[in-house]
Amino acid sequence: MMTMISKKILDMTYTERTKWWKEYCEEQSSWGGYLINPYPELLTDWYAERLVDKSIDASKENIQAAKRHLRDLKRQGTDSFPWIFDIEKGHRPIRYIEKNCKPTEGDFDSFVLQPWQHFVIGSLFGWIHKDTGERRFREGLVFVGRKNGKTSLISGLSTYMLAYDDEQGANIYVLANARDQASLLFDKSSEMVKQSPALIKKFGKPKRSVIRYEPTFSKMEPRASDSRKLDGLNTHFGIFDEIHEFTNYKLINVIKKSRGTRKQPLILYITTAGYVLDGPLMSYYDQAIECLNNLDDDIDERTFYFVSKLDSPEEADDPTKWIKANPNICLMNFVGMIDDYIKDKKDQKELADWLTKQFNLFSDIDELSFVDMPTIKKNNKIIDIDSLAGKSCVGGFDLSETEDFTAAVLEFPLETGEIFIMHHTWIPKARYDRDNNKERIKLWEKEGDLTIIPGDYVDYEYVLNWFIEKSKLYEIVQINYDRAKALRLNKELIKYGFVTEEARQGFLTLGGPMQNFKEMMLDGKVIYNNKKLYSWYLSNVKLVKDRYANYLPTKQNKNRKIDGFAATLNSHSTVLDMLVAPQYSGNVGFISVKDMLK
Repeated sequence: MMTMISKKILDMTYTERTKWWKEYCEEQSSWGGYLINPYPELLTDWYAERLVDKSIDASKENIQAAKRHLRDLKRQGTDSFPWIFDIEKGHRPIRYIEKNCKPTEGDFDSFVLQPWQHFVIGSLFGWIHKDTGERRFREGLVFVGRKNGKTSLISGLSTYMLAYDDEQGANIYVLANARDQASLLFDKSSEMVKQSPALIKKFGKPKRSVIRYEPTFSKMEPRASDSRKLDGLNTHFGIFDEIHEFTNYKLINVIKKSRGTRKQPLILYITTAGYVLDGPLMSYYDQAIECLNNLDDDIDERTFYFVSKLDSPEEADDPTKWIKANPNICLMNFVGMIDDYIKDKKDQKELADWLTKQFNLFSDIDELSFVDMPTIKKNNKIIDIDSLAGKSCVGGFDLSETEDFTAAVLEFPLETGEIFIMHHTWIPKARYDRDNNKERIKLWEKEGDLTIIPGDYVDYEYVLNWFIEKSKLYEIVQINYDRAKALRLNKELIKYGFVTEEARQGFLTLGGPMQNFKEMMLDGKVIYNNKKLYSWYLSNVKLVKDRYANYLPTKQNKNRKIDGFAATLNSHSTVLDMLVAPQYSGNVGFISVKDMLK
C-alpha cells in the first residue's frame, strides 16, 4: 500500500518526488511488497492475502482474483472441485526463470520475480488435478500496463515449457498479430538463451526462427495472424502478445484447435488494453469480469484471469494508485513517468494513450470519438420486451450499399424519460463469407439481432417486412429515412400505410438529436438490453468536422460499421421532440395513415 503523504505527488517538485519514491521503495522492500532478491518460497497465497487485506493496492478485479484463489484453497480436492494447489509445481517455473534466465532489457543482471508474478505463475502451474496431476488452467489472461515485463515473462515461460515441463514433442509458439512482432518476441527468447550458459548447454545455439530441445523432439517457433503456414500445428504452449491488436479470431482458433492431442496444453494471453473495441480482447475481458464478479457461479473454472487496471480514469491523477495497473511499479522509472504524465495529459490524444496503455482503461485515442467504452457500459439496463406491447415508437433505417450492412430500429420514448432501442441488421451471405470475424457475426445471429440472407445483396423487402411485423405489436408513429438510398422502400412503406418523413443528413438537422442522444448516454438513459451488436455500433462511431466546423458521425474505419447508430439518429430526430413535448391528461394517442384508411 502506498504510504500516506500530505502533498499530492503531481504537485511535488522533482526533488520531493525523488525523495518520496526512494522512501516508498525502501518501505515496500522492508516487508516484501517489493523483492530485491529471489524469495525462497512461493508467494501465491501470500500475495492473494495481501490483496484481500489491502496491504497491496490492486484493481477491483484482481482483488476478486485473489478471493477466487483463497476460496478455491478452502474447497480443493473435493468431488465438486477436484483441483489441488501444489506449491512445488507452482514454484518450479519461478525458480527456473530466476536461476537460468537473464533479462534482455533494462539494467538488471538477473530476474527477481515480484509477488504478483508469483501469483500469476504459481496459479497457472500450481493448480493441478488431485488424481491425474494435470494442470487445471488451459488458458490465462494476464492484463497489465506497458513496461511491466511482459516480453521477459513470455521469453522465460516459453523456454521453460520447451524443456522443463516433461512433455514429449512439445511445440511452443510465440504468437502475435503480425509477423514482425512475433519475430521480435522470438528474437528476445533467442537472446535470453544466448545470454545463459545453462540454456545454451540445454538447447544449443538458436536458429533464425526455431529453438530446439532435441532430447524430447521439442521446438519453439514464432507464428502470426499473417503467417503463411498455420496448418499442422500441435500446440503444447501458445503465448500471445498484445491481443488488443487482433481484429479476429483466426490465429487464436488455429491455436485452440491444434491442442487436441495434448495432455495439458496452456494458452496464455499477455496484453495491455487497446483501441480495437470489438476484437477478441474485449470478449475475453468481458468474460473475465463476469467470472471474477460472480465467484459463487464457478464460471470459467479452467481459465485464469489477472486484470490489472485503474478502477476509474480519475485515479490517473493519483500516482499512488498506478500500482493497480502496473504491479511492477517498483522496477519502473516512477519519477520519470510522472514528469511525462504531467506534460502529456495536456494533450487529449496523449492522455487517451496513457489511459489505455499505462492504466489499462479501454479508451479511444481519437479525441472526437462519440462515446467511450465506460459510457457505453453505463447504459446497461434491461427491460422486458413484452412490456412495450402497444406502445408508441418511431422507426428509422439505414440502407447500406446493397452488399453490406443494413439496419433498422424502433425507438421507444419511455415514461421514465429513457429511451429503448429495438434493432435488427441484415447482411448478404456474400458479405458474411468475406468477413474476418465470422464468429462474431454468428453470435449476433444467435442472439436474434442479425440475419444472414442468401445472395450478394440486401433486398429492401427484408426491412419492409420487419417494420410490417413490428407494426402488429407496437404503434409505429412514424418512420424516418435518408432520401439518398430509400426512395423505393419509402414508397412501399407509404403504400402499406406508414407515415414517413425524410431525415435530412446534415448538422443542422442531425446535430441536435446527436448531442441529445450523447447526453442521454452520459446519463445512462439509453436502453438496448445490452445487445452486443448495438454496443459494437456505438463503439465504432467517431465525429468529423464538416466544412462549417460542425461535427458529424462517421465510422472509425471501413470494417467498423455504424449502421445501427445511423438508423437511430434518424429516429431520434422525432423521438427527441416526443420526449420534451408537454404531457396532457386524457386519452390522447397516435393514429397512422393505415388506420385512417381502414
